[in-house]
Amino acid sequence: MSTNLVIIPTYNEKENIEAIIAAVFDLATGFDILIVDDNSPDGTAAIVEKLIAGKTVAGKPFNQTLHLLKRQGKQGLGTAYIAGFHFGLAQGYEYIFEMDADFSHNPRDLVKLLKACKEDGYDLAIGSRYVTGVNVVNWPMGRVLMSYLASTYVRLVTGMPIRDTTAGFKCYHRRVLETLALDQVKFVGYAFQIEMKFDTWKHGFKIIEVPIIFTDRTRGESKMSRGIFKEAVLGVIKLKVNSWFKQYRQPEARAE
Repeated sequence: MSTNLVIIPTYNEKENIEAIIAAVFDLATGFDILIVDDNSPDGTAAIVEKLIAGKTVAGKPFNQTLHLLKRQGKQGLGTAYIAGFHFGLAQGYEYIFEMDADFSHNPRDLVKLLKACKEDGYDLAIGSRYVTGVNVVNWPMGRVLMSYLASTYVRLVTGMPIRDTTAGFKCYHRRVLETLALDQVKFVGYAFQIEMKFDTWKHGFKIIEVPIIFTDRTRGESKMSRGIFKEAVLGVIKLKVNSWFKQYRQPEARAE
């Protein structure tokens, strides 16, 4: 078993799922994978089950470990990751990653995130679209502007020194997830990503943004909605206010 676990939440990702698993397993650095599927009606979970049973992906045998966690219905991105975090901690993984199934995150960048945590000593490495400008491909200008301004808004309200506050491509050292009260995380949509970064920062963990190029999906449908965006906008204010009444334990020096 690898010490690295990549969590990939899925809902109707049959067009991407085998290819993304193959791309991760093709990396020279070993990564295990956990698919968290919310009962996709398109049969995403059945594809993963077939891969696990056959120990092959894209026609080739794989040596890494592929896990599947099936849930009863569509319960939101945040709860999918929380379930994945609990699984990863229970199984003893040291570095736990978040990644989308649709190739908007380049699997090769997993190695850069791992290096930042494992070799450079950071507790959270964020695959950032905005730390060196705007590195987004195939998004309409309106969506790029909305995303960039949303991150600016979050920085202003929370004070977090993070350029890409809504990024969903990340590597956590396990001690971050052991410290955070995962079952008390309030948000389930993209505000979940903001809340996790904010709590990590408030606890005093070392955070770095690693520049990546984000490429919008070419297959399947986006899960973004107005409700998710509204949760993020309004939730940030609530997050900041609640922090005034919360104590954050500072981490001890990490043993290497």
